[in-house]
Amino acid sequence: MAARHSGWLLPPPDPSSTAVAFESFFTQAFMYLSAALIAVLVGKRLGMGAVLGYLIAGALIGPFCLKWVGGESEQITHFAEFGVVMMLFLVGLELQPTHLWKMRKQIFGMGTMQVLLSAVAVGAVTMAFGCGWKPALAIGLILAMSSTAIVLQSLSERNLMKTDAGQSSFAVLLFQDLAVIPIMALLPLLAAKHTGGDNGQGHGHGHGGAEWIDRWPTWAQPLITIGAVVLIVLVARVAVRPFFRAIAKTRQREAFTAAALLLVISVALLMTKVGLSAALGTFMAGVVLANSEYRHELESDIEPFKGLLLGLFFLGVGTGIDFGHIANNMGLVFGGAAALLLVKGGVLFALSWLRGAPCGSAMIFSSALAAGGEFAFVLITLAAGAAVFPEEVSRTLVAVVALTMAVTPLLIMASHRFSERGKPKDKPERESDVEDLGAPVIICGYGRFGHAVGRLLHTQGIECTVLDNDSDQVETLRQIGFKVYYGDAGRPDLLLTAGAARAKILVIALRDPELAMRIVETARKHFPHLQIFLRAHSRREAYEFIDAGEERIYRETLDSSLRMGTDVLRSLGMPAYSAHRAAKLYRKADEKFVRELAKHRNNRVTFLNAARDSQAIFDTVMRADPLDREPSEDGWVPPSTDR
Repeated sequence: MAARHSGWLLPPPDPSSTAVAFESFFTQAFMYLSAALIAVLVGKRLGMGAVLGYLIAGALIGPFCLKWVGGESEQITHFAEFGVVMMLFLVGLELQPTHLWKMRKQIFGMGTMQVLLSAVAVGAVTMAFGCGWKPALAIGLILAMSSTAIVLQSLSERNLMKTDAGQSSFAVLLFQDLAVIPIMALLPLLAAKHTGGDNGQGHGHGHGGAEWIDRWPTWAQPLITIGAVVLIVLVARVAVRPFFRAIAKTRQREAFTAAALLLVISVALLMTKVGLSAALGTFMAGVVLANSEYRHELESDIEPFKGLLLGLFFLGVGTGIDFGHIANNMGLVFGGAAALLLVKGGVLFALSWLRGAPCGSAMIFSSALAAGGEFAFVLITLAAGAAVFPEEVSRTLVAVVALTMAVTPLLIMASHRFSERGKPKDKPERESDVEDLGAPVIICGYGRFGHAVGRLLHTQGIECTVLDNDSDQVETLRQIGFKVYYGDAGRPDLLLTAGAARAKILVIALRDPELAMRIVETARKHFPHLQIFLRAHSRREAYEFIDAGEERIYRETLDSSLRMGTDVLRSLGMPAYSAHRAAKLYRKADEKFVRELAKHRNNRVTFLNAARDSQAIFDTVMRADPLDREPSEDGWVPPSTDR
């Protein structure tokens, strides 16, 4: 039947060839997964991090060393590039839009300076060795790019993302992702002779998705691109939350995981269709969803896929290092790699130092971004196809970029160790040992603030389950005789173990506002019956908690300040009852105005106007005649003595 209708019916597949294909697939999967596992274990054991372990393992099993994997490494790398997309989505989830707006000067100011100065410096060095200005400029722009995947992963491994160097590196990497598009448009114009071929082969970042937008008129393409970005923001703000709410009601974890992957893939596909970076699009979607109540679920569901695909990506980079070409051009390749690290690193160090960063921070920043990046491979292919420079130059550039990417984790590790000299070493994190004591109150944080609350409750016969994330503090308190448990209360499983399902009160007395907010979000989502009492160090922190919908907020310096003010008034001759009444009235009015000002805190002009109006009203209330107020406003009402 198959032969008779061969014009329209495909012949049945050969079972033997199918079996061979499956066996080959499983063999390759076994090789890559084994290499990934060994790379993580050895890399962590030697203290060099997982990224460097992946790169070394990839180079060892690649076609230029042990030859356990071969020509499919390029396909594996393209597939694993999706890990970079997921990583940017998760980074976006961690960034509040207001925080991103605060970074605008770093992104567009420092990012622009880095790309332009690095391109000019590298291009000038290239011209000094006899290269024409057009190919030299192209090489400078290509090598100005850095590796988003390797840099962010390496910085995260060493807990450097929240530092000044980590934030600056992220801002520059984000701008580089934006700069790829105009660089891709400029490279064909730098060709010595236009060949008339397809110069847009790399426009879609290696995904081929930009062919769709190329069919539209030139004037319409920017509008389509802007429309796609606006569509992502609108859908993420309006439609995604109801969508995930409906998925969450099914209580099927696999359905939520599928929905999370669908969201990331949809945004990535749309971005490649309009010629933008998929990683940039998913990053924007993550930022928009940073305030979503499903942020933590999205992170936990996507994190395993991100880690596995990034590991494959780094392995693919390692397998792609052409040791044959390096051996034949050892002086040129190693000299070019060293020159790139020195020239680009010097520019980065100068930029960071001129911003006022300390030497250690500037070293971490420059060592993180001095190497080439994965986008350089796409740009090299595009430039070679447009005849900007010969094929031999492109092979050398690929080797230089791959080598510098491979040493980036080592540079970050060395600069971090240099900057950490003289600082006390952190103790290894201990496992949580929390127990459910059946207490009605859970206290998170048992420093000077939480300790006072816990001791007061204890004197009244009310027991508490106490958690603290400082292992030294826990050990000291246990030696004194307090029953305190170590653990991160931001984890829903740990709160459940501590008895949050049966408790009535959750006291958050931590000094870290970010951790406190994470605990609030976790408690509100998983244990909504809990009454939350919050410590706030300042008005700014109080504003954040008010925006989150919390009411029981206690600024730690307010009561002690009012008590001192009361004593000052008494020392100046004011009667005790009048001084205490003034303090109570002040507290009540101040709490009211703090909540009023919280509504305007994101707009400086309206905030200042509201603060002036509040101050005038405040003074009027405080100076009013006590006889015009109700007695209950000024003090407490004693219990009845009637029998």
